[in-house]
Amino acid sequence: MSAGTVYGVGLGPGAQDLLSVRADRLVRNARHVAFFRKAGRAGQARQIVNGMLHADAVEFPMEYPITTEIPLTDPRYNEMLSAFYTDCTAHVRALAQDGEDVIVLCEGDPFFYGSFMHLYTRLQGDVAVEVVPAITGMSGAWTATGAPITWGDDILTVLMGTLDADTLVRGMKQADALVVMKIGRNIDKVRDALKRAGKYDDAYLVEYATMAGQTVQRLAEAEGKVTPYFSIIVVHGQGRRP
Repeated sequence: MSAGTVYGVGLGPGAQDLLSVRADRLVRNARHVAFFRKAGRAGQARQIVNGMLHADAVEFPMEYPITTEIPLTDPRYNEMLSAFYTDCTAHVRALAQDGEDVIVLCEGDPFFYGSFMHLYTRLQGDVAVEVVPAITGMSGAWTATGAPITWGDDILTVLMGTLDADTLVRGMKQADALVVMKIGRNIDKVRDALKRAGKYDDAYLVEYATMAGQTVQRLAEAEGKVTPYFSIIVVHGQGRRP
């Protein structure tokens, strides 16, 4: 029996009709489907494909052992996640070595801050791995604002809300156009950094981009609001144009 292939399939920002034709075909024909989720949750990647999976598809939810329970700086954080990704990889690898194709559902693009990358690097040289790229969540977010994110020679900077405040401020000051991801409980720190960088009044908060419940508003008009996991802050570039 020939070995199977592991496919990291990008699902895009959240709307089914924004999947690529190739991603749609792979998802609908999949017999083994793996996806990441927080324990006790359905998993956003899995929810995106509701109604698309084959009736006989075997699902393999990969539940994170931790998310925000301990800080990133705690050595246990990397140790626990490393063991988790190693275990998940072993399961997926075994299926592929038995001749099964495995579809790993990935929010956004698999190679853009996604968990699939940790499987990808561990599978290299063992089984065939293919990646299906997709529209990123941030692309869905800036499109939702109704304005281009970059003009001419604008430099686009992508920052994580998990960064320390001073690093955020430096990155924001240097950016022509800006995207801030992983907001969540970091919202107050991100707000303060935007104010220090002089970009607060130009910032937009986009929640659930392309999904049901999408909202777009100026960040300054969302004071005191608790942002969901699926929120992105956008500051548009104002560069060269004819």
